[in-house]
Amino acid sequence: MYRMTDAPVPRARPCPICGKPAVAEFRTFCSRRCADVDLNRWLSGVYAVPGKAEEAEDGDPAPEPEGEA
Repeated sequence: MYRMTDAPVPRARPCPICGKPAVAEFRTFCSRRCADVDLNRWLSGVYAVPGKAEEAEDGDPAPEPEGEA
């Protein structure tokens, strides 16, 4: 018989902002403050998701803008 108490308990990760233990109410963060700090970093451009060069809709590489060659 399998009981819920037999399931492995997932390890709580520390808050990515300050390192304190995370709280379920704020998901991966320990407090509203740390969640807001992270949101501000995204909105102000501190974080960036790398991407590849854009392509035109037909699949050809997009032309480079004038002056950036």
